[in-house]
Amino acid sequence: MNLLQDLEKRGLINQITDEEGLRKHLEEKQVTLYCGFDPTGDSLHIGHLLPVLLLKRFQQAGHRPIALVGGGTGMIGDPSGRSTERQLNSAEVVHQFSERLKGQLAKILNFDEGENAAAARNNHEWLSQMTIIDFLRDTGKHFGVNYMLAKDSVESRIESGISFTEFSYMILQSLDFQKLNEKENCTLQIGGSDQWGNITAGLELIRRSAAGEKDVEAYGLTMPLITKADGSKFGKTAGGAIWLDRDKTSPYEFYQFWINADDRDVVKFLKYFTFLTHDEIEELDKEVKNQPEKRVAQKRLAEEMTILVHDVEALRQAERISEALFSGHIKELTGSEIEQGFKDVPAYTSEVKDAPLIELLVMAGISSSKRQAREDINNGAIYINGERNQDLHHTISTEDRIEDRFMIIRRGKKKYFLIRFA
Repeated sequence: MNLLQDLEKRGLINQITDEEGLRKHLEEKQVTLYCGFDPTGDSLHIGHLLPVLLLKRFQQAGHRPIALVGGGTGMIGDPSGRSTERQLNSAEVVHQFSERLKGQLAKILNFDEGENAAAARNNHEWLSQMTIIDFLRDTGKHFGVNYMLAKDSVESRIESGISFTEFSYMILQSLDFQKLNEKENCTLQIGGSDQWGNITAGLELIRRSAAGEKDVEAYGLTMPLITKADGSKFGKTAGGAIWLDRDKTSPYEFYQFWINADDRDVVKFLKYFTFLTHDEIEELDKEVKNQPEKRVAQKRLAEEMTILVHDVEALRQAERISEALFSGHIKELTGSEIEQGFKDVPAYTSEVKDAPLIELLVMAGISSSKRQAREDINNGAIYINGERNQDLHHTISTEDRIEDRFMIIRRGKKKYFLIRFA
């Protein structure tokens, strides 16, 4: 099975500008390809994973990927898939974001020495050097306004309004492809399905710029939009986006996102995001159909993705937290694991370390009054670090505190509260 056949079987191809031409191109030589990532934030999120992993698949097949960070285009803003204008960031902020993104890309792609080592580039290098006259004379002349208006990314914004700044984004992205084609013999651009218009515009610019000089070989490939069976947006949870930065989304939260994948989605996600063989995925598909309650496929998906984006230790930590919460053995967790596992539960900081339990329940808002607190304790509804406590005279002690800083109180079956001790 060749690379394109593998991608097709995984459902990773939406459109190709010339499928037979690209197939032959990939078979005959080592191909340099690129994908752009605009630094509109200080971290990539899992919506960016598909193109990053597609670059990795090409690299594993012997080709050379370029991860292009849009330090220039990131100051403009891509109108694709948006109904409103982006908030423009300062040059300093965009530079900071660019450096953060490079670090995250380097964790997934192989930038080490080798004939197909990945390369990181920043389009600020060439876009910042152009004068407005150069831009209009050498690049703008190749773009007809009617041609640009017909592109989906622009057409969809005509009624709601689009500035000349965002209207020109297509030309800037096209210029990226042309520059990489000239400087590094980059002949393939990949991107999400919403980038089709920008990619084909880049191909057109390459051909027009090289007219009469040589027969330029260049291609474009897009991936499908990721959809979830329940209709919700992929990569979003009640707490917001799932980020690759562990400070924004902890490894435990990241692990939980994947392990909670719907049975209807998990096999598709295994095909999209993991490097498991088709035979392995077929076996996991059987598990989903025959023993869905065991969630074997979800566990494997969560394992693969947590190791890929973080590391083995992050996976082990996420598994420890999950097991402790399931079994109720919360005392086995470290302070950092407590912070991860109970990040989104109500929290209270107590200035007193040895408060009576009844008073702490009221102060933390766990019970509405002392009378209610007594009832909750008497009824066996109060658990400290996973263990039921029915002592009305209990006073918090060192044994109740994890690392002398944390305590988890559960009221009833599912209501958790994090107590921090100052």
